[in-house]
Amino acid sequence: MAALTVSAENEKRVKAMGFLNNRGTDNFSARIITVNGKVTAAQQKCIAEAAEKFGNGIVTFTTRLTIEVQGIPYDKIEEFQEYIKKEGLVTGGTGSLVRPVVACKGTTCQYGLLDSFAISEEIHKRFYEGYHTVKLPHKFKIAVGGCPNNCVKPDLNDIGIIGQRIPDFDEDSCNGCKKCSIEAACPVGAAKVIDGILEIDKDICNNCGRCIGKCRFDAIEDGTYGFKIYIGGRWGKKLAIGKALSKVFTTKEEALDVIEKAILLFREQGQTGERFAKTIERLGFENVEKQLIANDLLDRKQEILDAQLHLVGGATC
Repeated sequence: MAALTVSAENEKRVKAMGFLNNRGTDNFSARIITVNGKVTAAQQKCIAEAAEKFGNGIVTFTTRLTIEVQGIPYDKIEEFQEYIKKEGLVTGGTGSLVRPVVACKGTTCQYGLLDSFAISEEIHKRFYEGYHTVKLPHKFKIAVGGCPNNCVKPDLNDIGIIGQRIPDFDEDSCNGCKKCSIEAACPVGAAKVIDGILEIDKDICNNCGRCIGKCRFDAIEDGTYGFKIYIGGRWGKKLAIGKALSKVFTTKEEALDVIEKAILLFREQGQTGERFAKTIERLGFENVEKQLIANDLLDRKQEILDAQLHLVGGATC
């Protein structure tokens, strides 16, 4: 085996650029950011050409919807970056920062309750790009799920959004049918006819919207679109299931502001090396939720960003 020539310092330097060392070699895998798992045909062609030109011809996909091109020599890294740049592609996605966003295909999915591609792209620009120089206690992962099917596991991310459609039930229109079409349509058993009237158990209902428009007597003709937000999820050496905030947010602006407040809270009150789940556990969920609903964190945004915090890394969980 040839002697390794890339120093530990240079290996660390290029890792921050999204190039991860291929174990036992002087070659690296380039992590290409796809924004939300969506790439054009021209971008795919460019990636394939770059893999053959600079790497070993192999392209792999990460669980975070990024693309890795393997086997790139250290001295070809800058050429590789310039080559993919022509199609608007960049490398990155490492470090104690906001990480690339993961989104489901809710934009085109029959069950999608929100435009997951558009929202995740907005999150990418506002928080992945906008906060790219902001050091955090640890990595911070964001997921966008179009509906309660939870295909991208939003509750296993530091913060996750789930599309909602809250049924607007008109009790006066309900005829208490023995064979209720709403009850039949509900996939989680939240809707039941009891004593001649339909009842929806709010503790069971996950706001999937499948019941809307199913009643022939127009008892549920519409529903309010919204965003359910989970905080404190973690998938790794130590599993943590995120917990939903008590409020379902009904505007995109509210939901995006909650994400920003969570990032600011994590930066200010998180201890270097701990994940957001640990910060929430230490501070208390009710305390954190109260701060995420209020606006104090946004009011103090610049003060929090200017603080000299988390200058020395090192994961503790």
